Amino acid sequence: MDQTPKLRRGWTTGACATAACKAALTGMWGGTVPGAVTITLPKGETPTFAIVNPGAAAASVIKDAGDDPDVTHGAEVRVAVAPSQGGVVFRAGDGVGTVTKPGLPIAVGEPAINPVPRAMMDEVVAELASEFGRAPDVEITVSVVGGAALAAKTWNPRLGIAGGLSILGTTGIVRPFSCAAWIASIHRGIDVARADGLTHVAGCTGATSERVVQALHHLPDHAMLDMGDFAGGMLKYLRRHPVARVTVGGGIGKLTKLAQGAMDLHSGRSQVDFATLSDWTGQDLTGCNTALEAVTRVPELADIVAVRARSKVADMIDADIDVVVIDRAGTVLARDG
Repeated sequence: MDQTPKLRRGWTTGACATAACKAALTGMWGGTVPGAVTITLPKGETPTFAIVNPGAAAASVIKDAGDDPDVTHGAEVRVAVAPSQGGVVFRAGDGVGTVTKPGLPIAVGEPAINPVPRAMMDEVVAELASEFGRAPDVEITVSVVGGAALAAKTWNPRLGIAGGLSILGTTGIVRPFSCAAWIASIHRGIDVARADGLTHVAGCTGATSERVVQALHHLPDHAMLDMGDFAGGMLKYLRRHPVARVTVGGGIGKLTKLAQGAMDLHSGRSQVDFATLSDWTGQDLTGCNTALEAVTRVPELADIVAVRARSKVADMIDADIDVVVIDRAGTVLARDG
């Protein structure tokens, strides 16, 4: 019987903002901000959120990301509302960013509040306007306490979102350790690079390989895709949304797995096959513990990995491809292309 503890889900910033919006509107139109509100998520789930720091027409929700290591876990998502000159208008308060580059689902100059959270708040405005007999003309200002500092730990600066966080969520639910959020950020990075007219992007497995590749090619920050372990997620999207030149950079271990055909490079989902490395080099490497140990024994293995990794990438996308293989210190072990 599986005794693995079940990980607890959490709520997106978009869901938290929607709940805070409902409480703030209730305060503005009904006179009292409630201590808790229930909202309806896109797939019909109806969670209840505790409300903190109520004002006359403002309210906050403390984000609970469940067991996911989310940078915004515990952040205060605050919404203030006021009458507008017509319709629903969204504003970026302190800690919420503004879009400065094309390619994102929100237009340049708009607050970084994504389409689904906007739609959820639109529905709350319509619901409460009907309940209180008011016109649905509301200005909604979303803030995140400390959001500007938190945003520095996210992809937002690279994506051209200035001044703070994005209000995100397509389902309202944070699923612990979800690969989907990371892959979606890679996709948005490709969208932004293409919209800005970049013809060369680079996907790297970590910070060291990114630093090396960026210096080698003199690439701007928004050309760098935080591929991590998700080579397949990046390459499949590039196949549908092509860029003329693609560099893949990474440590010898992860790029060895790519060279062997793995598209998910996480240690829990793919492993280096040392028997295959022995076949490639003609030397017995089955006693090695790591790919770095193998390449220390047989230095030409690094060149073989670079060539074979580039071939696997070329099987996925039609582009001018190069591969950069490094060690843990950032020394380039091999390049191909």
